[in-house]
Amino acid sequence: MSLTLADKFNTYFEYKDGCIYWKVHKNNAIKGIGFEAGSKSVSRTYRTVTVDRVSYCTHKVIFCMHNGFMPDMVDHINGNKLDNRIENLRLADKVTNGYNRGVQRNSKSGIKNVSWAKKANKWVVQITKDKKPAYCGYFEDLELAELVATEARSKFHGEYANHGGRLC
Repeated sequence: MSLTLADKFNTYFEYKDGCIYWKVHKNNAIKGIGFEAGSKSVSRTYRTVTVDRVSYCTHKVIFCMHNGFMPDMVDHINGNKLDNRIENLRLADKVTNGYNRGVQRNSKSGIKNVSWAKKANKWVVQITKDKKPAYCGYFEDLELAELVATEARSKFHGEYANHGGRLC
């Protein structure tokens, strides 16, 4: 009988406070039992770990260890991709994971879902609803546009709504 992936991870690793630690000594690349498993990926901002020549994102390993299955996508509730505490991880899909993104760095308004409509000479609020852009109106007042964007995200994105804060 072969182990499930969750069983394998629970055999190899111990979870503690958002990190996983080796419970076994698998090969020369591992420092040893009790050492933190994985490393920060060079090309990505996630931690990764290699098991039996397969690389896994650490947050997915932790989710699998606790829930018994390997998800396609896991969302970091607080947006910090290195905060792998189980209470900060939830199942997501591409759409809901995108809802939890913060304000983009190139935002002219500094407010998520609010941009300047040059032709109208007003602020426009646009969010994603059912995988399509939804316009919520044009506003002369930036604070009103921000309020409308916040309400729209809460209504359409539910628990995955990330209000993004303001860029300085």
